[in-house]
Parts: sequence; structure tokens; C-alpha cells
Amino acid sequence: MRATNWIRLTTYFAGAAAQGTSNTTCSSNATTLHLSDPPYENYFYSDCHAASHVVVTSPLLSSNLTIIGPRLLVAWPAGNSGIVTFFAPQNGENGTLGIQLDNSTNTGNALEPFYAPNGTGNPRVGVSGTINFNSSAILTVPILGSIRTIRDFTEGPSIIYPSIQDAISFSTTTDGGATLNRTWFDNVTTTYLSFTPLNGSDSVTINRDANTTLTFGAGTYQFNASFDYPQLEQLSPQEVLNNVSIDLIEQIPDQTTSLSFLSYTDKLLAGTWRFLTYFGRDSMISLLLLQPVLSEGEGGAIEAVIGAVLERINRTDGSACHEEVLGDYATWLNLQKNISSTAPQCDYKMIDTDYYLPIVVKNYFVDTEAGKNRTDTFFNTTASFLVDNSNLTYAQLAQVTAEKIMNTSAAFASHGGQTKDNLIHLKDGEVVGEWRDSTYGIGGGRIPYDVNTALVPAGLRAIAALSRAGFFPDHPDWNETADTYAQIWEDETLQFFEVSLSQDEAVSLAENYVNETSSFYTGLSNSEEIEGIVTFYGLALDGNNNQSIVRVMNTDDCFRHFLLNTTNQTQLSSFLNQTADHILRPFPVGLSSPVGLFVANPAFGGDPIYAKNFTNAEYHGTVVWSWQLAMMAAGLSHQLGRCKGNSVPDFCNDQTLYRRVLSAYNHLWTLINNNQEQLSGEVWSWMYNDGYQVEPLGAFTPTVSDIRQLWSLTFLAVHRENFKI
Repeated sequence: MRATNWIRLTTYFAGAAAQGTSNTTCSSNATTLHLSDPPYENYFYSDCHAASHVVVTSPLLSSNLTIIGPRLLVAWPAGNSGIVTFFAPQNGENGTLGIQLDNSTNTGNALEPFYAPNGTGNPRVGVSGTINFNSSAILTVPILGSIRTIRDFTEGPSIIYPSIQDAISFSTTTDGGATLNRTWFDNVTTTYLSFTPLNGSDSVTINRDANTTLTFGAGTYQFNASFDYPQLEQLSPQEVLNNVSIDLIEQIPDQTTSLSFLSYTDKLLAGTWRFLTYFGRDSMISLLLLQPVLSEGEGGAIEAVIGAVLERINRTDGSACHEEVLGDYATWLNLQKNISSTAPQCDYKMIDTDYYLPIVVKNYFVDTEAGKNRTDTFFNTTASFLVDNSNLTYAQLAQVTAEKIMNTSAAFASHGGQTKDNLIHLKDGEVVGEWRDSTYGIGGGRIPYDVNTALVPAGLRAIAALSRAGFFPDHPDWNETADTYAQIWEDETLQFFEVSLSQDEAVSLAENYVNETSSFYTGLSNSEEIEGIVTFYGLALDGNNNQSIVRVMNTDDCFRHFLLNTTNQTQLSSFLNQTADHILRPFPVGLSSPVGLFVANPAFGGDPIYAKNFTNAEYHGTVVWSWQLAMMAAGLSHQLGRCKGNSVPDFCNDQTLYRRVLSAYNHLWTLINNNQEQLSGEVWSWMYNDGYQVEPLGAFTPTVSDIRQLWSLTFLAVHRENFKI
């Protein structure tokens, strides 16, 4: 992402609208952060009143103008709320309008706080800044209220909801400016956006034709973006990290500031700007990788993650919530059902999220002293986020999910039950269900590889350990039954996903793939790297075009490496060997590239549909995800670390294989170190022109990568180990 970072700590002070009021100042420092990722400039401001993320998009000469245009976006964690305004050049020449934020001549900051008392209600909070237009401009589309509404517009077919847009009020002000405001569906909260000309710039004019627009002259304008919704309580960098990790604040200020921006007392948020709310899977994967540096105890980050998941459990079937829906979007969804309510909702369509819960509970409440000391108090807490759970304790909700895992895994673990039908499938009517949750993320498959071969047995192992520690007293047999189930799932599931190709077939497929993908990849087939049978494990079963296995090489091996201590020695050695091959071999015969490991390689699919649906423009295609690099590194480190333990796996004594795995580990870290500038972002892509060049995913698709993603900050805790040959 080629991001350049600036961090500035400044003293809190009141915005102009609130100067002189006694409750407007804060007692500690504000935090500002600037992340440059052209054509996106990202500005963060956090103080005791609110946290804001402002994104200014100004197209480059090389930008695809069909998907990238000038816009100003403001995102707030509270209520997953925000504002976006799209601009166009008044002269109509696409690509000629450039916009930017100018730093304050008083403070040097691009953003200043906005705070205004609001009678007996919530104060108006937000940010103020100065936006500069290089030529006259028209504000074509404003959206005020919810990040989900903004996502529906930017990532879908430009969906506009009349009930939302028609509620925006436009008015001019005496100083030549204009104000937009919209009252939410709760009839209480209002979002405000105002523009005021500065330094002799033209007045803002309103065009009230069919679609109301604003017109600006070339020059600078002050903008104020604010809303009056209840705010979250942010964890400072000092509060989100444990005592032994405090030094990271000075060592890696960009990442620790970003982690703080996503961390609050009752939940951690998935990423910004697009996912600035609770996502269960994201927060628990992040916890698994970040736990060594996160704060423990009451009010700490670890309990914030686990408590948030438990609060949102579906009490009827034990499903863990994937994404919460709250604020204006929740009220709007309720109204679609003729329900007048602001109550939050949860998305339960994912099947993977459930299994992470017992793992993170076991890792903290069984494996750490801080967790053991907090167990009784924490699990006696009564849920309060969802009305349906308001009479249940965290202990009861944890058991409901554990019961679901035990019940759904029983059939496969039964005598003679090791059949495809007894594996875990996506929920009926859903095309997504695990982390590759885009339309073609698992190639239309119904039975995901990661869930069945890693998450189910890991969840079962955790349930067994929790039972032995005194959890789930209603099911004392789980201390043995869950382990028995886990052993069968560990040993018997890989076979269903295995793809094995002869050398000749693999070479032919790789070379054909290069011919099919000449529109975006013009490099070599690297087929000479194939020296024998090619083995990998497909993304899923029952894929598109009647494919029994989705034959896409992938990075999801990392789940087994990181989460399991498998004991089937022949299988473990073979599994490690094929993972090492994929890491060491260059794309398209492996996963390696100078820009990182691709999370998917469809070269061996044998069907043109794979090359079409797994490109460098697809969210889960031939692209790089930071957290998959982190989990693969942590997973291989875990497996290599077993060679120092009491029960040493066979591969440790096979010098050829051990060196191969160690070489893969070291090569992976070379790729990680060579892509430091991208690591804190969500996902990145590339172009090939006599070599690889990193490009933002947003250069190819309206689905813009988050500049900061929670699980992409895990290199705060994942480090290279010095394993010896």
C-alpha cells in the first residue's frame, strides 16, 4: 500500500463551537495520525469525546476513473456511523478535480476537534478541517448516517435508499457556506456537515434540481462533521497493551495508535473505515495472535474481545455473531420489518466463528493466571447487549455454543461416520461462511477446508480442556468425549480435500493458466520448479461447475499449523512438506511472490472458471492478506517449536524435511520483511510489468482495502524466531 505514516500527539482543546464551556476540554492528550496511501489520504483524530477517521480520495494520473473519484469520507466508531461526499469537476472533465486537506496554520494539524453541547442530549462531536479544491467542484452525492449505508453505495450497484437520501436537509449560512443535516430513523440522532469558504473563496451555492447538489469554487473551505450519538470508551495505547509490552508504543507508534483506535472497553473493531464495528471472527483471530501483548483483567482488551462475543451469542442455537448491526442501519432494518426499534441486530450466517470462542476462552481463562483469577466474576456477568440474552450469564451463553459444537461434530466422529455428508457445511441458502466471505471466495464450495480440518478439531480440543478445568458442569463427560471427537476430526478430514497431480499434469495446467491470464499476469509459468507430484488441499468441496473439490492452492494450511498439535506422524510430515513447497515455489506453481504469499492460486484448477474468479482484482483472489502471513508465520513457528518439546514429532528428526520447513519459514519472513509498508493494511494486490508492483486492491475494484485492520496489526506480537538447523 506504499503507506507513509505521520503521528502527532497534541493537547486536547475545544472546537470553536464550544470554546468557553466548562466540560469541553479533556485532561489528557489527543492523538492524530496521518497515513498516506495514494490516491487515499487517511487522517485520524481521537480525544476523550470521540474518535474520527477522515479519508480524502483524490485520483492520480494512473487511477481508473471509473471506480476512483474525488470524495471526502468521515467514519466514526460510535454507531458505525459516517458521512461521505462525492465530488465532480464543474467543467465535467473527469480526472481534473483534485482535493486535499490543508494543515491548520495555528496548530499544524489537518484535523481539529469539534465539540458542541446539545442541551440535555448527547453533545455534538466530530472533527473540523480545511479542504482545498484545485478547480470548481460539485458535491454530487452525500450520504449521512451509517457506514453500512455508505458500503452499500460504494461496493454495490450504487444503491441509494430514498428514505435516507430524502431526509437530508440543505441550507445556506450567512457566511457564504452551506449545511447538510439528516435526522436518523430514531428521530433523535442527527448527523451534520457544513462547509464555509475561507481566504476569499466563492460562496457555496445550492442547486435544488432533481438531485440537490452543492457547488464550490476553486479554493479552500472549512468543513465541520459531527453527530450526537452516544460515544464508545476508547482504550488508550497504554490501556490496550499489557505492562511488558508498553515499550511498543515508542517502538511502533503507528501500529499501537492504530490498535488503540480500534479498541474500546466493550469490544474491539475489525478495521477502518469499512468495518468499523464488531466482527466476531476478526476479533478472536486477532486475539489469538495478539494475546502476548494485550492487556488482561477487568477493563482489558482480552476480556473486551471475549465478552463482546458472548454478549452476541444466538441463544437459540449457539451461533456466534459474525457482524453486529447497530445505530441508524439497525433502526432502518427494523423498519423494513415494520418494527419501530433501535435494537441492534446480529448476522449469524457464518459457520467458522463458533469454533474460535472455546479456543480464546481456554487460552485466557485456563492458560493464564490473570484469566484463572477472573473466571468466576467474568462468567457470572449477565448479558446486556441483546435483549434476548438479558437473563443469561456469560457461562450459560458459552455453554450454548459449546453444545452446538459438540452436537454438530458428533456424526462425523461416530463409528463409521467419516463421510462427506457428515462434514460441516455452509448454512442453507448462504454462499459464504468463513473468512473467504466474498462471492467466489471458496469457489462456490459448500464444505470449507479451514473449518473442517482445523477449526472443528481445535474447538473440540479447547472444549475438552475447559471441561477438565471445571467449565460446563452439566456435561462432565466432555473432558474425554471432546478429545475423542477431536482426534477423529484431526486425522480423518484432510483426505476429503486432498488434490494430487502428476508432474506432467501439473506442468500442463500451470502453462495453460499463464496463457489464460495474460490480461493481468505476463510472467513465466515457472513450471520447471515442479519436480514431482504436486499435492495441496482444496479450498472447499462441492464447488462451482460441479467441481467435487475447489482445486485452488491456498494459505489456509496455516490454521492447522497454528491451532493443532497433530500426532498422526505420517500425515503431519506430509502436510508440512506440501506447505513448505507452496511457500518456496513462485506463483503460479506456488504461492510465493515478491509482494507476499497469495492467499489463492487457481493455476491447477483445470477449469477456466478458476482463472476468471481468482484474479488480482478479487477480494480473495491472487492477492495478499497480512493476517494470513502472520498466522502462517506463527503456525510454522509453532510446529518448529515442537521440536524442542518432550514429544518431538517425527519430522524434526528427518533432516531433509526439517530443513525444507525451516527454509520455508525463513523465506516467508523474507517476504514479510520486504513488505513492511503493507503489513498493517487489510489486503493488497499487484500489477505485473516485467516484475511485480504492489497496488491497492482499490485500484482494480470498488472494494477498497481498509488502511488499518485489527488482525493486520498482529505483527505487534508475531516475531521471527531463530530456529537452528
